Amino acid sequence: MAASHAIDIPLAMLAVFGSAKVMAELFERLRQPAIVGEILAGVLIGPSVLGWMSPTDFLSALADLGVMFLLFRVGLQVKSSELLKVGGTAMVVAMLGVLVPFVLGWGILRLWGEPQVEAIFVGAAMVATSVGITAQVLASKGLLQARASKIILAAAVIDDVLGLLVLALVSSLAKGTVSVPALATTAAAAFGFIVLVAKWGTKTMERIVPRVGKRLRLEEGQFALSMVLLFGLALLSAYVGVAAIIGAFLAGMALADSVGHRVHDLAHGVTELLVPFFLAGIGLHFDLRSFTEASTLLLSLVILAAALLSKFIGCGAGAIGLGRGDAVRIGVGMIPRGEVGMVVAQIGLSLGVIRQPVYGVVVFMAVATTLAAPPLLNLVYRGVAKPGPEEEVFHLG
Repeated sequence: MAASHAIDIPLAMLAVFGSAKVMAELFERLRQPAIVGEILAGVLIGPSVLGWMSPTDFLSALADLGVMFLLFRVGLQVKSSELLKVGGTAMVVAMLGVLVPFVLGWGILRLWGEPQVEAIFVGAAMVATSVGITAQVLASKGLLQARASKIILAAAVIDDVLGLLVLALVSSLAKGTVSVPALATTAAAAFGFIVLVAKWGTKTMERIVPRVGKRLRLEEGQFALSMVLLFGLALLSAYVGVAAIIGAFLAGMALADSVGHRVHDLAHGVTELLVPFFLAGIGLHFDLRSFTEASTLLLSLVILAAALLSKFIGCGAGAIGLGRGDAVRIGVGMIPRGEVGMVVAQIGLSLGVIRQPVYGVVVFMAVATTLAAPPLLNLVYRGVAKPGPEEEVFHLG
């Protein structure tokens, strides 16, 4: 019994990491995004195909760490001052990127004859963008400094707060109690925290990190300081109600001008280890058994089309003033729902307001939009020049 339990962790890590990297290599050789191969690896070894692995708390923890380090690494590449400059456009993009998918998702479920609360939850599941997927693609291509990329990142942060409020509202509706003061307080705390760290975090770290770093005797003192800030801001983010990955991103952004390349290298190594668990974990949640009925399959395809078009049109319309090229890139960059949509559906399932087939529809939408985003991003960013050495903080390679 003990021996069996002892092999569970290394076996799970070998199966998930190994299959993800094999599929990534295969897709690279086929000139396709490696990230798609890693997600499909989860589908392949998961319940839908081979049945080798199922989602577990351990794999979920590794996935959560993976996306935290991914967003931290992306934050190290971005200057807060540049992100604040595009804040106005990002706000419009985020608001339309929440409103259009929500209304479309809700409307489709109502036309399908589903109950009001279930329709609202599906609309909410279509709202939030999984910024980790887009960030991974843009980072690997060295395009985080492009104007459209900065707006995508800023809009995704705002999108997360708006998605939090939508989720809080629909959860309250499902329970039969809505507290407007509580929602307003949550919104104020979340936006206040983000603005505070984005505006003054970099200047604060520029003063603290060099002074403290000189006094530390640790071999990797600067990296240790960075990890304390990463986990500290992730914890504070969760405390004020937004995703921990937003805190991780803000931590990286605050440290962008004050840490050396060694911190980038170490963060890159940890990210390379953990991100495959995040990507394959999305695929592990996909289960073909949810689509035994033709009506469920048809609804899945309709919701998928709505999910793709609603973000593309809504977010793209919010950035149309930048020109068609950037508007298209921003619309595509906000498409992936990833783990965010599945979390909303899981809450609805636990509250008893979403039936299992509809939960399967949402998971399908989340996985399919995530798979669609990387090749679409490759297409719309084709021809966009990478920044020169003087513009590039540190290439993520």
